[in-house]
Amino acid sequence: MTPDDPEETQPLLGPPRDSYPRSRRGFLAAFAAALGPLSFGYALGYSSPAIPSLRRAAPPAPHLDDTAASWFGAVVTLGAAAGGVLGGWLLDRAGRKLSLLLCTLPFVAGFAVITAAKDVWTLLGGRLFTGLACGIASLVAPVYISEIAYPSVRGLLGSCVQLMVVTGILLAYLAGWVLEWRWLAVLGCVPPTFMLLLMCYMPETPRFLLTQHKHEEAMAALHFLWGIEQDLEEPPMETEHQGFHLTQLRQPGIYKPFIIGISLMAFQQLSGINAVMFYAETIFEEAKFKDSSLASVVVGLIQVVFTAVAALIMDRAGRRLLLAFSGVIMVLSTSAFGTYFKLAQGAPGNSSNVSLLASVSMEPSDASMGLAWLAVGSMCLFIAGGAQALRCLLARLCLLHPQCSFHLDLCP
Repeated sequence: MTPDDPEETQPLLGPPRDSYPRSRRGFLAAFAAALGPLSFGYALGYSSPAIPSLRRAAPPAPHLDDTAASWFGAVVTLGAAAGGVLGGWLLDRAGRKLSLLLCTLPFVAGFAVITAAKDVWTLLGGRLFTGLACGIASLVAPVYISEIAYPSVRGLLGSCVQLMVVTGILLAYLAGWVLEWRWLAVLGCVPPTFMLLLMCYMPETPRFLLTQHKHEEAMAALHFLWGIEQDLEEPPMETEHQGFHLTQLRQPGIYKPFIIGISLMAFQQLSGINAVMFYAETIFEEAKFKDSSLASVVVGLIQVVFTAVAALIMDRAGRRLLLAFSGVIMVLSTSAFGTYFKLAQGAPGNSSNVSLLASVSMEPSDASMGLAWLAVGSMCLFIAGGAQALRCLLARLCLLHPQCSFHLDLCP
């Protein structure tokens, strides 16, 4: 079958794609689930302002040396790896809704542990908890949103997931401009708490209820979300238990998309964009940049804007073109920032007192001002390219194999 077959492209649940919902509670449910990616983004961005704040803090606050600071940013990824595995197990056993409810607990517990931390090991333990929650939320939230999405707004709601992640990162940067590390951790408890309260009133996804042979509950959930009543078709028994077998890798239609997908994801991670997100403020401080907090906020704002732009132009420009264009931008911008870093290290007096808010009446011959904008500009370009690459990467992975369930039901 091909994606153009009418029977293949019709969603399993719901009315035709050109119809419109009669209720807006589905948007509220999607927002409640999207608070998970928002919390995910906040946890990722938390280390950027928290590390300089911890280094400035006086005893009895924990002291971070270079090694501890590196672990403080990176340990969240270890928790996320474990959370991804746990989330996959919870998804089909506990359900989508309960999985989202459960992921709020390590979010709140992790930030609470960080708030009360007296030593570095407690800080790392709190970050590990938040990483665990990130792994669960990053897997479960997109599935929940896609399965409750009305066909005519599925693309819009699907695009909100990545947008909420980068918004969470920006929120952490903005809060870090005015708050110290403990209050930043307290603020981190707010989104998952709201998520817990809202999700308590939201239904399980109709698709999951059908797989559990709960036809009446699925119809009630669909009516609650979108105000429609319709006969729902239960998924075929063979699709409930289909799995992946290593022998399938012998098929070109399987191993080629598999290799391409793994390669795209690996190169995206190796580009270093996560490191920039984790240590943005520290990077600017090491480059002897005075307004490192403001520079981080600018970088986070650029990421939000270009993530939204990528979602809007992706279908018109094409995934492949945007991925190639984004890669060129990231190469040029990191080269420019490396040049700035070399110049700043070679001439400490040039940039140690540079401020983004400096008066525009400064002498144009001041080389430090040009170096300052070279640093911020190159990082903004890098983040802009990375935001477009990630959005296109997620969409391209969904389209690699036309028979993939993600292509039919989950992709925006």
